[in-house]
Amino acid sequence: MSTVAAEQALNRPVSERGEALLSIPEDQWFDRKSARMTARDLSDAILGFANAEGGLIVVGLWNGEVEGVSEAPQGRLSGWQQAAIDFIQPPVRCRTRRVECVSSAGVKDHLVVVEVEPSDHVHTNKKDEVYLRVGDENRRLTFAQCQELLYDRGQASFEATAARRATFSCLDQHLLASYAAAVNHPDARRLLAARGLLDRSDHPTAGVVLLFGSEPEQWFPEAHVRVLRYAGSERGTGSRQQLLDDVRIIGPIPKQLMEAREAIFERLPTRRALAASGRFERVSLVPQDAWLEGLVNAVIHRSYSMSGDHIRVEIFDDRVEIESPGRFPGIADTSDPLHVTRFARNPRIARVCADLNFGQELGEGIRRIYEEMRIAGLADPTYVQTSGSVRLTLTSTAVDRALEARLPEGSRDLARLIREAGRASTGDLVSATGRSRPVIIRQLKALADSNVIEWMGSSPKDPRAYWRLRVE
Repeated sequence: MSTVAAEQALNRPVSERGEALLSIPEDQWFDRKSARMTARDLSDAILGFANAEGGLIVVGLWNGEVEGVSEAPQGRLSGWQQAAIDFIQPPVRCRTRRVECVSSAGVKDHLVVVEVEPSDHVHTNKKDEVYLRVGDENRRLTFAQCQELLYDRGQASFEATAARRATFSCLDQHLLASYAAAVNHPDARRLLAARGLLDRSDHPTAGVVLLFGSEPEQWFPEAHVRVLRYAGSERGTGSRQQLLDDVRIIGPIPKQLMEAREAIFERLPTRRALAASGRFERVSLVPQDAWLEGLVNAVIHRSYSMSGDHIRVEIFDDRVEIESPGRFPGIADTSDPLHVTRFARNPRIARVCADLNFGQELGEGIRRIYEEMRIAGLADPTYVQTSGSVRLTLTSTAVDRALEARLPEGSRDLARLIREAGRASTGDLVSATGRSRPVIIRQLKALADSNVIEWMGSSPKDPRAYWRLRVE
């Protein structure tokens, strides 16, 4: 994780610091800037980090060289220190310090390090522009995205609220010590404060209780993962319910992730497929990297302010469904999950989990799930957003990519709806998708012509006619 590497680089001998910082890739939490940068330009970079998940900016590194800042005019140095106040509304909380280094010319010099905290507010510059750090770039948001970011900030602030009656002794000290060791920090308490996980009165926040609480369920009873295994491909109801196993996993988030991973792995069906060895072997129903990334995303990005629901991982003979409380953040284009704009509902939790090597940086989670499913020759993952949750479905259905390329856009969604329902009329599909009837009919015809689905009815006007997946 970049900020861990940066902090370690800053603790190295003076002669090695600059080169060590140059070797770290820029990403969601780390950026390098030239000493020629103005305070106004630096303020936009600070703004982007504050609106996202916080991070670290090092001034004096540019184009593979350790420039240092000694040649910068004194007014520019003071301008960098005041940038978060002079050019950002409301001002951003950040810490600026100078550290010694040796320039690429072999001369003793300094770098300016700016540590930006994630904010519970949406910040703008003097031109009323809003920037958001996305991967390794600062992205300017549109007016509509700004409005949605304002809305989502209300939910994002939950992890920063104080957990009532929680004290430092309520935290798992062994887990805290392991975290401090992982990021090479000498004091776990100061590390939590630096990550924004203690409030201004030095009390534990909701985020730190969820991450490191000995028994976080005392404060958040629904903050757990439930793994359910069904027989066949349907849940069933009443006496016909197909539930075989039901496991509830509680505890701090790192423990939940590790134990949920084992629980899913033990209950996941296998299939015969060509393995890396070049032989056909028994492999997981869906690629492990795909469902594990889905699990991590669900745990890190769920809405913990929604107390009435928990994360469910439902395993069937032909698919895995992962449902998490909370809708996609408002700046996400839910019609195209593959190109969703990165936005962490819980930036402090996300950063700690990244420190502990849970999850991918650069907003790669969804893209990685798509890639793993496609490499395995399986259907693309599907995301369904309900009024209060997001459900990810990973199916073991093999697909013909050439066929998919020929089908009209949106056809695969219809096939998924028909599969989930077992059968569906044209009117049902119009209602479920909100698309016009002519568009649905065109997509259904394409699916039927490709032998993916078939129409079942006695006549063209049969009111009981329906579509189903073609039975081989």
